[in-house]
Amino acid sequence: MPLLDDMKLISTDDHVIEHPRVWADRLAAADLAEAPRIVEVPRDSGAPAQAWLYEGELHHTTALNAVAGKPREEFGVEPTRYDEIRPGAYDPRARVTDMDLDGVQAQLCFPTFPRFSGTVFLRGHDKGLAGRCIAAWNDFSIEEWCGAAPDRLIPLVLLPLWDVDASVSEIDRCAAKGAKAISFPENPAPLGLPSFHTSHWDPVFAAAQDAGMPLCMHFGSSGRPPHTADDAPKAVAISLYGVNSMATTSDLLFSKVFQKFDRLKIALSEGGIGWIPYMLERIDYTWERHRFYTGIDVDQRPSELFRRHFWGCYIDDQFGLKNRYDVGVDRITWECDYPHSDSQFPHSRKHAAEALHDVPDDEAHRIVELNARELLNFTADLDA
Repeated sequence: MPLLDDMKLISTDDHVIEHPRVWADRLAAADLAEAPRIVEVPRDSGAPAQAWLYEGELHHTTALNAVAGKPREEFGVEPTRYDEIRPGAYDPRARVTDMDLDGVQAQLCFPTFPRFSGTVFLRGHDKGLAGRCIAAWNDFSIEEWCGAAPDRLIPLVLLPLWDVDASVSEIDRCAAKGAKAISFPENPAPLGLPSFHTSHWDPVFAAAQDAGMPLCMHFGSSGRPPHTADDAPKAVAISLYGVNSMATTSDLLFSKVFQKFDRLKIALSEGGIGWIPYMLERIDYTWERHRFYTGIDVDQRPSELFRRHFWGCYIDDQFGLKNRYDVGVDRITWECDYPHSDSQFPHSRKHAAEALHDVPDDEAHRIVELNARELLNFTADLDA
């Protein structure tokens, strides 16, 4: 059956392509020489490529996989010019037009050039500049991108991950401005940062919990995508993306994070949901049989912690939907992933309705809309 007209699609994972003046419009003149800016780079044929230049280093991530609207045969990892992508990728008003075409009510958008959790700036040499770049992106996200359509675009923000105190201050600052979510690495350890098994992040988790803002842990934000062999085709890694979210789930459930922060919310962005029942079964079995000699100081069954703290996020996952009771119907959110190649644009509503054909209306409503509203405390369009 089709989705009922009063069911609005709210996506918990989409992407914004930063326009060329995001940082130029917000930073002081003294910062501009080293701050991110678009430059043209010659290529073998056609118009020059456009790339970001930051602290003297080129970043060829101008429009990462922004292929919405193209036929599948033309999909690729990297369009290299703004005139090669839909304006909806970088213009919020054009985005809303594309959302209307796609049948999507609201979107939560992750960054592109800064990487999903801002780790380009973690690598920056001048941490003062890097911090100002993070704040500038957050102001862009809240004021310009989402400010153009606050009932349709949901503000997500980044943190200066190298400085816990500054991260707490940025959470407080952005929460006061209306931010709804925080992008946080799925695993900080590969980035050279302390792991979830330390107390290092406690002030950040406390601030996020107090602000009611979920930590959205997007696949790949650790900088460690799935890898089997150097000569394996990229399709191998793409098919394994959910493995990163499996690792995040185990890592957090066997940490002490939820013993200390009983209201902290975690979204497994672009992680899928079909693996969740098996993974929780295996984690519970491990907890039952192996915790006493492995130093696991978790006194609550991990699957119970999962159902209090985690939300799974899926784009297309029929197995997960069929096993939704084992995942938790109130812990599933839908994703559009515009403008990337996993997106069903411009047929997202039609595809979602077909995928949920055999799901009762009240459960479908939770999956496509109500769970996301609760996760993100998003009521802007209801108040309008």
